[in-house]
Amino acid sequence: MKRGIIWIILTCLLVASLVLASCSSSTTTSTSTTSTETTPPTTAIVSTSNIPTSTTSTSAVTTSITPTSTGNWWDKLGTPQYGGTLTDYSSVNFGSWDPYYQTTIPCCYSGPLESFYGDDWTLSPSVFDYSTGWRPPDDVTGLLATDWEFTTPGTMVVNLRQNVYWQNISPVNGRQFTSADVVYNFGRDFGHGDGFTTPSTYNTANPLTTSITSVTATGPYTVVFQFNTPNIEFILESMEALGDFPFIAQESVTQWGNINQWNHVIGTGPFIIQDFVDSSSITFVKNADYWGYDERYPQNQLPYIDTLKILIIPDQSTALSALRVGKIDVMEGISLQASQDLKQSNPNIMQLTMPGAQGMSIDPTYNKAPYTNINVRIALQEAINLPQIASSYYGGTCSPDPQTLTDYALTGWGFPYNEWPASLQAQYAYNPTNAKALLATAGFPNGFNTDCVANASGDLTLLQIVQSDFAAIGVNMSINTMASAAWTSYVRVAHSQDALAFSTGQLGFSSQPFRELQHFTTGYASNYEMVSDPNYDALYTEALAATTTDQVKSIVKEGNELVSQQQYSISLLNPSNFEVYQPWLKGYAGQYYGMSGGTGGGPLMLGYYASRFWIDQSAK
Repeated sequence: MKRGIIWIILTCLLVASLVLASCSSSTTTSTSTTSTETTPPTTAIVSTSNIPTSTTSTSAVTTSITPTSTGNWWDKLGTPQYGGTLTDYSSVNFGSWDPYYQTTIPCCYSGPLESFYGDDWTLSPSVFDYSTGWRPPDDVTGLLATDWEFTTPGTMVVNLRQNVYWQNISPVNGRQFTSADVVYNFGRDFGHGDGFTTPSTYNTANPLTTSITSVTATGPYTVVFQFNTPNIEFILESMEALGDFPFIAQESVTQWGNINQWNHVIGTGPFIIQDFVDSSSITFVKNADYWGYDERYPQNQLPYIDTLKILIIPDQSTALSALRVGKIDVMEGISLQASQDLKQSNPNIMQLTMPGAQGMSIDPTYNKAPYTNINVRIALQEAINLPQIASSYYGGTCSPDPQTLTDYALTGWGFPYNEWPASLQAQYAYNPTNAKALLATAGFPNGFNTDCVANASGDLTLLQIVQSDFAAIGVNMSINTMASAAWTSYVRVAHSQDALAFSTGQLGFSSQPFRELQHFTTGYASNYEMVSDPNYDALYTEALAATTTDQVKSIVKEGNELVSQQQYSISLLNPSNFEVYQPWLKGYAGQYYGMSGGTGGGPLMLGYYASRFWIDQSAK
């Protein structure tokens, strides 16, 4: 699974965008978020009467390919081409086809199904490359929605794109997507309308389930959401669920009761499911009537490729073999060793080095001695030779800088290492001599014995390196390895550990701000170190009371500083992920779209990106 941040509140942002030709937004209560809608050759007529119940789809439009002499940054990518097949893989099988019954939604949904929001296809990767699971507010744009605004702090008005049609498949038959579809989907999935009283499994723990008080269609393309909180930033973060919230056609549910078969999945998206072979593959074909056009070349109807195929291959080494012989076009999140092997065996295969999912850490039990003593925590940090690990173990492919709460890639949301004062940087520098002195000050002149409960799926070789570094200052750490499910139950659920824990880590997140703050807030499940710091808790309370995104940014920065100063977690590093793809795949730049390596934990952007990628037939 790629850099995804698995959170049960699957989300996709509702906020401002830097898009040059799509959308500009506001999180104030008085300024609307606007988006310039791409106008296709045939434009839907806006109804001023009642919400339409049936509209015939327009026929497919033949479009031409545009030369790349536009003077834009994407010219270097070459001229888009129509045709061909894009093949990816998933490490897990696809099960239920109805999002109502899913706890995590398979990425295949976003081939036929779409949501309110997407990424900005015109934004240069040098500004933001969409390589993280969470998209910051300024980097989200409209898809089925065109613009949105808060008319009051608890009232959000969303305007829908007017040229959107359901796939021309019975019983929906290509009618127009309207506000009635939005109201129906929210009623069904959140249990407050259209005859539905119980939220879906997927949305049981979603803040929207309790924070939305009503969803009302005030026109054929306008929907008003009412919330029971005036906190705009909290609403926007909760409404990120809409980005992973796929809209299904009411007629499908009415005819079949529930969507239990793959050929009953009907949406507005660029691809239609053509075939599914259990535990083997899923095949999509292009939707010839798709409403979308390339934001970079507005006259080009999407998608470019004819076929999208996902091979279901549980074993990554088998998938790598398929990549080597050209049967797979792109793989995400492969190991450093696999990346190096590919450079030797297949130097023609393209590679990208991307940020990891989150920073690694050793996590002390904050309320148990000796870890209640900050000098002990600092000593353990100073015992670890982070620059050596970066250069030797990770081969110089990642930063040697320690991590704090927020991923440094999320500019403006955290506390980058280069902004730390020298005194704080010194507490993270490799200094075993000072580490021993700190232990003596804390009452452990000869060190101490401790244990670490380790997730067997974690990097145990890295943990052994840390074990050796600790031993050099007299801290003898035994390692107790548990299977992943047992570790989760023991540490994350029951909080039964009494010393150190190790899995992936508690630092360097690229997740939603309120979720990040919860990692060390008293009483939250994600706070498995059992940190209880009134100063930190006050920041979360302050964030809930904030009314603007800038206020929340400032609070999150303060949280990052406190996490670093108090050493709640012992920082390791954020190892890189390696993305590999065939030279004939064009448009791909490491975007995180929840595809190969797993189906959960990422924005459902498969259809969005796959429709915009193209295959260079001459290179293939």
